[in-house]
Amino acid sequence: MQKNSTNRIVPPHQVSHHLDRLSRPYLFWLYIFALLPMVVMFVLMFIDTEGISFQGMSWTVTNFSILTEKSTVIAFWNSIKFAVITTAICIFFGYLVAYLLYRSKLKNKYLILILLILPMWTNFLLRINALASVFKENNILSSIFHIPGINIIGTDFAIILGMVFTYLPFMVLPIYTSLEKIDPLLEEAALDLGLTEFQKFWKVIVPLSMKGIISGSIMVLLPCMSGFAIPNVLGDRKIILIGNIIEQNFINMNYNQGSVLAIVILIIILGSIMIINKVDKEGETLI
Repeated sequence: MQKNSTNRIVPPHQVSHHLDRLSRPYLFWLYIFALLPMVVMFVLMFIDTEGISFQGMSWTVTNFSILTEKSTVIAFWNSIKFAVITTAICIFFGYLVAYLLYRSKLKNKYLILILLILPMWTNFLLRINALASVFKENNILSSIFHIPGINIIGTDFAIILGMVFTYLPFMVLPIYTSLEKIDPLLEEAALDLGLTEFQKFWKVIVPLSMKGIISGSIMVLLPCMSGFAIPNVLGDRKIILIGNIIEQNFINMNYNQGSVLAIVILIIILGSIMIINKVDKEGETLI
């Protein structure tokens, strides 16, 4: 039950109906800009056309041959490799940051979280290009501190460092949220039962915060696998990920094979969302 401005109790079904009406414009744009492109890409997978014209189209499954091409296989391997390495690093440092913040005696911990996600409010490409300028031999840091710079642009290390810098907050926030929901009495009970501090951490805190780890891992893993901006800028287009293959296909107006790869990535994303829903049905650890 809710009360309106005249203190009259509003039945729950009326509140729900009002919220449904407010959500209709959002649903309309969602269908136009999300669902409709997915349907179009799904159709394009099975037809042979020139560009976006449907004249003289024919049904075919030859577009799926791109999945077995050497460049695609290498791109998928690179995507999985960089995504897994980045996720592992983010789990380590993300859990470390979240746990230290959780254990700290700071009064306003959420202010620290805001400072942590503050760089995310700036343009994504600006942040990546700023990193690229730091990764070059003659950069602002070498000028200020008078130290020799190292050019790491175009290396695996540059891409991994850029991904960790970009997506680490997506790991910290859900882990911190799951830690905050742990009942302190459970920790006291573990110590009373004779566990050491490390045993308490490993056998009690880590399992109870697993929702945050899984949610954060998926939120880091997916953009690392499907992104193309970081490999383009920090990899200097020398290292190709699956996102770069999709980008090249759409730029070259090869929408059919590009749609095949895009739908494959979409299936992976939807599968990951289902995993999150299974693990965290209430959405407590999501950003």
